[in-house]
Amino acid sequence: MAKLDERIGFIGGGNMAFAIGSGLVSCGIVKPSQVLASGPHIENLARWRELGAITTDENCDVLEHTDIVFICVKPHILGPCAAQLKCRHVPSAKDANKLIVSVLAGTTLKTLEEKFDFIESSGLKVIRAMPNTSMQVGEGCTVYTGNSRVTHQDLEKVHLMLNALGLAQQVPEHMIDAVTGVAGCGPAFVYTIIEALADGGVKQGVPRAMALQFAAQTLLGAAKTVLITGKHPAVLRDEVCSPGGSTIVGVHELEKGNLRATLINAVEKATQRSAELGKK
Repeated sequence: MAKLDERIGFIGGGNMAFAIGSGLVSCGIVKPSQVLASGPHIENLARWRELGAITTDENCDVLEHTDIVFICVKPHILGPCAAQLKCRHVPSAKDANKLIVSVLAGTTLKTLEEKFDFIESSGLKVIRAMPNTSMQVGEGCTVYTGNSRVTHQDLEKVHLMLNALGLAQQVPEHMIDAVTGVAGCGPAFVYTIIEALADGGVKQGVPRAMALQFAAQTLLGAAKTVLITGKHPAVLRDEVCSPGGSTIVGVHELEKGNLRATLINAVEKATQRSAELGKK
C-alpha cells in the first residue's frame, strides 16, 4: 500500500526527475500509477513507462492532473515552460491545494511564485529543493525550504518523499546555493576522485575493473565511517597515517597537488554558478 495518496507529477522527465520518481516507487511511497511525467519527446520517456508510470508530451497534463508537481526542467527553460502552462491552464478548485516543488538550481522562491502566479491568485504553495542524483540508489542528499503558504503538513509530505531516498533536511533559503555546491554538484567531484584513484591503481598494475571497484568501495567505506562514528575526517585520516608509513607519504602528495584547495574552490565556483543560473 502506498504511503501517499496524492498523484505525483514531473514536468521534465530527465535524470533527476527519474531518480526521484523511480526512487519513490521502489520505496513504496507511491504506486507507479500515481506518477505522471512529461517531456517534449515522448520516445525519451520509455523508462518511465517501463516503471509503470504514465507519460505525456504535454506539460499542462501534469499540472492539471497531479497534486504535487516537481518542476525538473533546466533553469533557462523555466520562463518558456511557465508561459506555455499559463496559456493552457484551466483554473480549478484544486489549485488552492496544489504543491509545486522545484529542483532548479539557483531559482528562488520569489521567482517561482512570480512564474506560476497564474495557478492560484491567493498565493501558490512552493517548495524549493536541491537534491542530487544519488537518489537513484537511495543515498541522496537533499535540502529544501518552503514559502509562507506551505503548511507543516506539506513539508512533512515532501520530507517523507525526499528522506526516503537518502538524507533530507529543511534549511533557510539562503543556504541552498551553497549546499548545491557541496551536495548537488558533489557526486561529480567524487566520481572524478574515484576515477583518479582507480587510475592510480591501474598505473601500479591493478586490473581496471578491480581498481574501480576497490576505489568506489574505499570511498563508500570512508563515508560511512565518518557518518557512523561521528569523528572528524582529520581524526580518521590520522588514524590511518602511521608515522613514516605509506599513507602519510601519499597524503603529502595530495597536499602538494592542492587537492584540498581545489575542492574548496570547486564548491565555491559551483555555488556562484548556481546563483547565476537562477538569474537567467
